[in-house]
Amino acid sequence: MGELLEHFRNRISPILIGVPEWERILECARKHPITMGALPFGFELPLHTHRPEADFGVSLASGTRTAGFFMERARTDRTDETAKAIARLCTQMDAENSPLREIVGRKLMLEYDIGSAQESGCSLPGMFLRPGERPIIGARGQVNDIGLVVEALVSSVGWGMHDTKRKNVERAYLAQPGDTRMDSFGIFPSRSRAIRLAIMGFKSQQEICGYLENTGWPGQVSAVDSVIARFKKRVNIVRTGVNIDVQEEGVGPTLGLTLIVKQRYTKDSRYWLDGLTDWDPFLDALGHEDLVATEKLTALADWVSKPTTLFAKSGRFVMLRGIHHIKLVISENQLRKAKAYVFMVLSGAVST
Repeated sequence: MGELLEHFRNRISPILIGVPEWERILECARKHPITMGALPFGFELPLHTHRPEADFGVSLASGTRTAGFFMERARTDRTDETAKAIARLCTQMDAENSPLREIVGRKLMLEYDIGSAQESGCSLPGMFLRPGERPIIGARGQVNDIGLVVEALVSSVGWGMHDTKRKNVERAYLAQPGDTRMDSFGIFPSRSRAIRLAIMGFKSQQEICGYLENTGWPGQVSAVDSVIARFKKRVNIVRTGVNIDVQEEGVGPTLGLTLIVKQRYTKDSRYWLDGLTDWDPFLDALGHEDLVATEKLTALADWVSKPTTLFAKSGRFVMLRGIHHIKLVISENQLRKAKAYVFMVLSGAVST
């Protein structure tokens, strides 16, 4: 992956990712096979700081050459904790009649804290599963599905799952309104033992605020309501999502907000295709926030581009670039951070 990324340096603004920061990403990417370029990859860009740093995200699927690479590494290098965790999850997904695969399919996403960690190298990544095969919807009684996915994640890194935390996760699910979905489950082994839950599809501020109260979120719900109201005055918000961290003692105090200005569906064949100006209204709304580095917003707008044809030894490819989502982070009852999650997708060009 390092060799692949080197070809894209001239397409990435130094305002978003600086030269030394890029080298740290390459250092991490070189430990991954180039076959990971066959699935979406990208960067987490902090918009609340002028520092041109980024975290690095990649994905893989069990049963592929990429998965085989990590399975082999897990067998030959017992010190590689990342490979061992991936191998454990892939083994569960590949099992005959796998209950995990029936919910999340074969895909696993990894996120490396590179810029945010301020350290060289790449530590154990955040790991995410998305229930794309059997969506987990509020008010449908899918508590067993919740437990199965969380157990798979925590066991992959050797954690235990205590009853208290399990009940807290179940409570977070059972509090969901009926038309919301559990979008992803995540863990960050290099940070804490919290379970990151992303819940999407809230239709109103009242739904979100009611949800936070019902889950026992310890922050001031009025602070969340204020942030959403501020943005609604500037841009049309279609739906909203929240990220919460579930711990032994309950839901953690930090909250992530994802304000959706264009409804997107994973199964849609045009999921990765944004219009060139789709994100402009939201970026303009962000520009009114004092904490946002405005020069990054300009560079971010240029990230979204038309499909580009690339030529390689193995043939022609089409590269897509876009913004997947932007997350607002509330802590200590204030909007403290804004992060853009941008992607790149390479696909084989169809001959005509």
